[in-house]
Amino acid sequence: MSISRFSPTMDKREINKPGADSFIKGPQAPQAVSDAGVSLEEAARMTREIESLRARLAGLSEATLRVTGELDPGIVLQEVIDEARSLTGARFGALLVFDRFGEVEDFIISGIAPEERKSITAQPKGLGILGLLNEVQGPLRIEDLASHPRSIGFPENHPPMKSFLGCPVLHGGHRVGNIYLTEKEDGLEFTPEDEETIAIFALHASAAIANAHRYSEERQAKADLEALLNASPVGVLAFDARTMSLLSLNQEARRLVRGQRVPGHSEAEMLSVMSFQRPDGQEIPPDETPAYRAIRTGETVRAEEVVINFANGQSVSTIINATPVFSEEGEVVSVITTIQDMTPLERLERMRAEFIGMVSHELRTPLAAIKGSAATVLSASSALRQDEMRHFLRVIDEQADRMRGLIGDLIDMSQIEVGALSVTPEPATVADIVEGAKRAFQRAGAFNGIEADLPPDLPQVEVDAQRMVQVLNNLFIYASRNAPDRSVIRVSASEDDMQVSISVVNQGRGVSADRLPYLFRKFPLTDGEVGYGQTVGENLGLVIAKGIVEAHGGRIWAEGSDPGAGTRFTFTIPSVEQSLDGDEPDTDSAQPFGAQARTAGGQERILALDDEPRSQLHLRNTLREAGYTPMVTGNPEDLERLMETGNPDLVLLNPAAANGGANAMERIREFTGAPVIFMSARADDDDVSRSFAMGADDYIVKPFSQAELVARIKAALRRQWAPKGAQSPGPYMLGDLVIDYEERRVTVAGQPVYLTDTEYRLLSDLSINSGRVLSHDQLLHRVWGPNYSGESQPVRTFVKNLRNKLGDDARNPTYIFTEPRVGYRMAKPEV
Repeated sequence: MSISRFSPTMDKREINKPGADSFIKGPQAPQAVSDAGVSLEEAARMTREIESLRARLAGLSEATLRVTGELDPGIVLQEVIDEARSLTGARFGALLVFDRFGEVEDFIISGIAPEERKSITAQPKGLGILGLLNEVQGPLRIEDLASHPRSIGFPENHPPMKSFLGCPVLHGGHRVGNIYLTEKEDGLEFTPEDEETIAIFALHASAAIANAHRYSEERQAKADLEALLNASPVGVLAFDARTMSLLSLNQEARRLVRGQRVPGHSEAEMLSVMSFQRPDGQEIPPDETPAYRAIRTGETVRAEEVVINFANGQSVSTIINATPVFSEEGEVVSVITTIQDMTPLERLERMRAEFIGMVSHELRTPLAAIKGSAATVLSASSALRQDEMRHFLRVIDEQADRMRGLIGDLIDMSQIEVGALSVTPEPATVADIVEGAKRAFQRAGAFNGIEADLPPDLPQVEVDAQRMVQVLNNLFIYASRNAPDRSVIRVSASEDDMQVSISVVNQGRGVSADRLPYLFRKFPLTDGEVGYGQTVGENLGLVIAKGIVEAHGGRIWAEGSDPGAGTRFTFTIPSVEQSLDGDEPDTDSAQPFGAQARTAGGQERILALDDEPRSQLHLRNTLREAGYTPMVTGNPEDLERLMETGNPDLVLLNPAAANGGANAMERIREFTGAPVIFMSARADDDDVSRSFAMGADDYIVKPFSQAELVARIKAALRRQWAPKGAQSPGPYMLGDLVIDYEERRVTVAGQPVYLTDTEYRLLSDLSINSGRVLSHDQLLHRVWGPNYSGESQPVRTFVKNLRNKLGDDARNPTYIFTEPRVGYRMAKPEV
């Protein structure tokens, strides 16, 4: 259709008749047109049509300026559909946007009230009229949708509509979207002029959408590059080649400079007053630094060892690389410098030397005693009495045991570091484990008593009993070293969600809160800082205990008490799976949130995403040997296909292979509520917290043993398939929301809501305590465990996800209410 068609009875020849121009231009126009043989009535009609045309063109021009004047994709898409409604007088409008593969990417609605929008839960499916629009290259105008043979296709609960105007949005021959308009205002029908207008507007809109997408991609690429640079452990700086002025620097470079910063001086000023030395102390002239040499020679300078001296008198040993950047004319325009801070490596090397020195000392002490006792016996001038001989033999035996224990600890440590520590879990009782550890502790000549407070109804645990005795004995030894002589060390245990928690508490001085996270590290955080022990070696037993507990799929942590009240060490281990009646768990009734789980212990399907070929092979073999059905891939694009076709019971996800993990988690949660375990080589507390904030159910650090991986999987599946609790409260009912604690099901308006295990536990805790405000720390402690106290971001993230899934508006909530700077509460259920 052409925009030049003004009316059914007028064409271009009428506009070009003699006198038509003067009619359009001035007040003498009616007379001029009349002289040309056109009636005044006809001239008035032509005037109205021309004015209408001018108004349409002006509206098109303004609408085009508005949509092309923005670059943010979200704003552009909303502007497109809003302006399309305005141009045609439509009451309702929607813009369906496609990605480059032709899949639906976004669905933007305009003119529909918030309460109506809530009821529209689905996107168009490409059926009926909507599908017909995908088949045509131009506008589609229908007077009565109900009378059309292909009248179906709009989402359920859409407001009633009769008239329809649709138009594809094409760019470069490819469809980037569809514009849907319904119900012209005042009950009128869409006109041919509306059809022409929307066709022209769609051309401009397609360019605006394409530009916004390009801008978004460029912005995302820039953000990805900045994130990559800021995540780098190496400092990166860019300098202008002509002026040597600082162009940019990444987070590590900022940290390096700010750590030596003089108050009142900017980062650029700090860089300008730095001096440089060789490792032997020789000064490096400014024009001989790696950056200047790269500019002068046009070649990359690699691995220069340089000591940087800052204005505050501090110095840092570094490895520097400098790479020139050339213009199209071959001129050096800038230089990229990378600086690797060698201080952590030097500190680690010193700590390794201290550790080796400690081990050497610990070995020399019993060896000297053995050597001395043996030499005394051999060099005695006369036969020793029997009691004297027994004393020297006892010394030799005890010191040999001491050496054997230390060597065993070192072997365990090396196995833990490479993920090769083996455990053989079997059913055992907690009382037997505690008794075994108590005997081992007392045989070593301890002066502290052990008191155990164990409930008689504790379930059996699935552990390597000998290793668990080793864990408790190591905790007893550590607690004894930091408690008064003859004081009592207490042991307690409790059942907690398919696990058993065991705690060891000593008396005396406790551990300061800032040192608690470093008790389980082989080396201290800084020189000389080893928790509250005296030597680096005192942490060795705790590190081994941590490795053994994690190999069983459990967690271990320390908590400080009041000053002088000692320290509490707690670890969790899996309990033996038992149902209430002694039979196998009823997995059908225990399926959480409507998920289709398989029988526990059967051929559960495990989906694993890891981009390292060796890891893929290791995962595939481990899962197959453990009796699971592995689905292993290294391509993130395969996730959706495998989720849809494989219906996995659990997902193992390497966040590095999934570009950080956030997008992958969103895609996974679209298909299933199965547990997700993150596998990462990074063990930083921040990485762990971010992973749980994304929705991970567990986090395992590479390298890990086969036993640890299988134990973590079993623990996650046990929580997923936990049998119904005998003491579950009655259902929580408020409005459309129903939480059935016995069935572990959540529904809104009768429709099941699919939640992750963490989301369900958070919702359950809030609902069971409805009417009470639970703080961020309370929720973290209850849902995530004591290790995550103080981190409010996971709670905020999961509450946001819950609200989205429940259809709860944070600005006007029905179910979950925010108490600013405190926490959250849920409304009391209906009586």
